[in-house]
Amino acid sequence: MPFDLNTLWFLLIAILFTGFFILEGFDFGVGILLPIVAKDDQERRMVINTIGPHWDGNEVWL
Repeated sequence: MPFDLNTLWFLLIAILFTGFFILEGFDFGVGILLPIVAKDDQERRMVINTIGPHWDGNEVWL
């Protein structure tokens, strides 16, 4: 099965989007679980600070 340029670009973009959504899932997961995990403002701040150093830094390589 020969690959033409359209197929190659489609696969490349699909791989990049998949990687982005997997890496972004960490940030979304923390945001979704925030009301369940953190009971008060101090706990909320602690949970948010755990992802602070990595906030969107894991997608930079994409």
